[in-house]
Amino acid sequence: MSAKIAAGRKAPDFSLPRDGGGQVSLADFKGKKLVLYFYPKADTPGCTIEAKDFSRLAPAFARAKTAVLGVSADPVKKQDRFKAKHDLAIPLASDETHDMLNAYGVWAEKSMYGRTYMGILRNTYLIGPDGKIAQIWEKVKVAGHAEEVLVAAKAL
Repeated sequence: MSAKIAAGRKAPDFSLPRDGGGQVSLADFKGKKLVLYFYPKADTPGCTIEAKDFSRLAPAFARAKTAVLGVSADPVKKQDRFKAKHDLAIPLASDETHDMLNAYGVWAEKSMYGRTYMGILRNTYLIGPDGKIAQIWEKVKVAGHAEEVLVAAKAL
């Protein structure tokens, strides 16, 4: 993970294309809390569960004055299909260039069945209204994760 990514440090800026068209950037959330969660691939089992969990809890995050944004390297069209297929209530952004993924230290070498490849680490960042990273969850296990992040967001 990048040395500059740590709790208490300023969150790296970003501007990405998002589902439904348009752009989303860190500046859009200035003065607000933001859950930034990275997922490996749209419409795969773990990523779908995670997105549905964050969507199910979207009203509770809103009451906690916290926005949620999911990010993967999937093209925007795939994000649009993923969101529509599962009726997701959260915005999804696309980083096909991997610039933001690298800035947050989540574009990394992974291995599966003895094969190594570059992919996205399933990490989540809670960013405070001051633009600083308040908490980091690395190598997330999907079950119960959205609930755990909600508790932290409420406490921030």
